[in-house]
Amino acid sequence: MPENKTIGFLFIEGFADWEYGLLAASAVEWFGARAVSLTPGGKPVTGISGFRLTPDRSADADDNIDLDAVAVIGSDQWAGKAPPDASELLTAVAARGGVVGGICAGTLALARAGMFEKARHTSNGRDWINRHEAGYAGDGNYQDVPHAVADGRIVSAPGSAPGTFALAFLRTLYPEKGSDLAQMRTLFAKEYAEAS
Repeated sequence: MPENKTIGFLFIEGFADWEYGLLAASAVEWFGARAVSLTPGGKPVTGISGFRLTPDRSADADDNIDLDAVAVIGSDQWAGKAPPDASELLTAVAARGGVVGGICAGTLALARAGMFEKARHTSNGRDWINRHEAGYAGDGNYQDVPHAVADGRIVSAPGSAPGTFALAFLRTLYPEKGSDLAQMRTLFAKEYAEAS
């Protein structure tokens, strides 16, 4: 039986509630992963909805040596004047071959940590990411697409794409589970096929 993988979800104040649910629940329910919530300093944070989250642990790299992957969830504060620095955590996970993902403004944390230097990636628009992190390493690798992009062990997505973010992240973390992921994609795609 394969070992269970541990995924850290990094939340900061004002996190976007819709960006992590499908990934976290699918990883646990479909693939037996362990999801842990991380925040700077291990302090509670409040999402856009007003829901308060008390984390499992801090986002310090030393507290997260067990992570197989980390997903940085968006918040307007990533684009603010004094965003948290997640570089040490992201670099540590990447250095041991883990998956590093970011969605929406969470992609700024990846850009600041140099994760896009050699990886194709996306965000909330080319102009948007350049406005917030001008000249970041790898800006020429930007893909102007409305869905998630995975390159190597790096996964990124605009805030409007939590579905493809979940699928791309899980495909990167569980490459051997292609048929399960195809089934999952078909299941979730039905909502859009029948709603039009």
